[in-house]
Amino acid sequence: MNHFQSGLDTVKFCINNKLSHRQPWEIVLMSSTTVLTVTWLWDFIFKDESLYGRLQRFVFSMVKKIPAVRRKIESELETMRTSFNDSNLKRFKGQTFIVELPTESKSPDEVLSMFYANMKLGEYDWKNGFVSGTVYYKENEDIMNTLTEISRVSSYSNPLHIDVFPGVCKMEAEVIKMCTKLFHGGPKACGSITTGGTESIMMACKAYRDYGAATHNISRPHMVVPITAHPAFDKAASYFRMRIKHVRCDPHTTAVDLRAMERAITSNTCMLVASAPNYPYGTCDDVAAIAELGLKYNIPVHVDCCLGGFLTAFMPAAGFPLQPFDFALPGVTSISADTHKYGFAPKGSSVVMYSDPKYHKHQFCVTTEWPGGVYGSPSVCGSRSGGTIASCWAVLMLYGFDGYVKSTKRIIETSRYIESELRKIDEIFIFGKPMTSVVALGSNSFHIYSLSESLSEKGWNLNPLQFPVGVHLCVTDMHTKEGIADRFITDVRESVTEIMKNPPTKPMGKMAVYGMAQSIPDRSIVDDATRLFISSMYYTPHNDTSHDNN
Repeated sequence: MNHFQSGLDTVKFCINNKLSHRQPWEIVLMSSTTVLTVTWLWDFIFKDESLYGRLQRFVFSMVKKIPAVRRKIESELETMRTSFNDSNLKRFKGQTFIVELPTESKSPDEVLSMFYANMKLGEYDWKNGFVSGTVYYKENEDIMNTLTEISRVSSYSNPLHIDVFPGVCKMEAEVIKMCTKLFHGGPKACGSITTGGTESIMMACKAYRDYGAATHNISRPHMVVPITAHPAFDKAASYFRMRIKHVRCDPHTTAVDLRAMERAITSNTCMLVASAPNYPYGTCDDVAAIAELGLKYNIPVHVDCCLGGFLTAFMPAAGFPLQPFDFALPGVTSISADTHKYGFAPKGSSVVMYSDPKYHKHQFCVTTEWPGGVYGSPSVCGSRSGGTIASCWAVLMLYGFDGYVKSTKRIIETSRYIESELRKIDEIFIFGKPMTSVVALGSNSFHIYSLSESLSEKGWNLNPLQFPVGVHLCVTDMHTKEGIADRFITDVRESVTEIMKNPPTKPMGKMAVYGMAQSIPDRSIVDDATRLFISSMYYTPHNDTSHDNN
């Protein structure tokens, strides 16, 4: 101790001696400048984006300012814009667009006729299971008739007005309690119905941002997520001014690298994320290990079960055991699950659940100083459709536990059958070990997008993946119809055989756009192209002869 004190005194003497000729204001200025410089360097070096990534982005931004390069990029983007427009012209060929409000009201029969004409547009036979995901239920006339009547009565109701529509609020509360029990929530478990998985995820992020600020004084909230986690987490980070750290995954299991996740944790980390399963590969992160990290560092853990939650909740009862992934694990504090996927509710419903109200209350938005009165709402939307809530509640009632167990058994058996048969095809491989209903394919023998293009020509619509390239089939109840799974397997085998006669090194046809997008190192160009595609979704013809105002 004496040696340490002696050394400290020596350091003090040297510093005082060096600064003895300085004015006090100079010492203050030097100290503050040093602190600010060190802080800036620390933030610069240890930002969420790597130094290499930022340097690469800077170089690309400089290169794009070169006139010749800028003109080339603008030319390519214009080509894409034209391509999207041409696709719309083909898609809506011969269709009449209504671009002005009709002068006179139309009869119900006229409106229904126009409605059915619009609903018949589209080139894929989704009703017979030729589409990956998208529509999850097999049509049942009794259920559809019941939902039609429920929607008719409740479509104009709004749970924002509990005094006017207490029954809608009661149904929402019942849905939440049923769901929390399915995911092994305790007596304090709570939550909200949202408009979909994205809003459920965003609400959890908002809750943890505000919870971290209130309980741990976190002013720069930071979430740690696997690279396979849904982009809704990126959307939440953008909307709520949160920082996001994407953690790499094991290339073989496609589950998140736990060591990398732990290294990414800082004093500003307000939430950890796990997927059960993830969307790209249908594989599951080690939720138990991530929950332990949450307990170790006192950080909330959100488990995204949006895609397969209403399968995983019933898989043990259907004869497919699972490792714990939900509130049965003490470290799991919230779960998102989509009732409009394998819960078979109409589109526009999901649930976000919490283990304790102390998290849930931070999801709410409350304004106390508004001249219109005190305003509070539980989620993004103020007014919400009571019809959506009532329909979700009704589907849970109509299926019941046994009904969901039966549908889960059908879907998982079909998924496992497809997976096992595809593994027998030497030229392709399966990513990781699928947890539920997603089977993701890759190939070391040819460009996998060529398989997707070939299957598209046979009527199938699969989902493309990138980094690494792949495609996946999300099996739904549609695919459990007799002959559909075998048809898919046969078509894959035939396509692979044909492709191997002359294996392509790059994708062609429709998939060429995806192939180009994943190969462009400057992701800002892909960003621009994606925005063009989204804009093209709002297509209407430019000429005035297409509208009907009579």
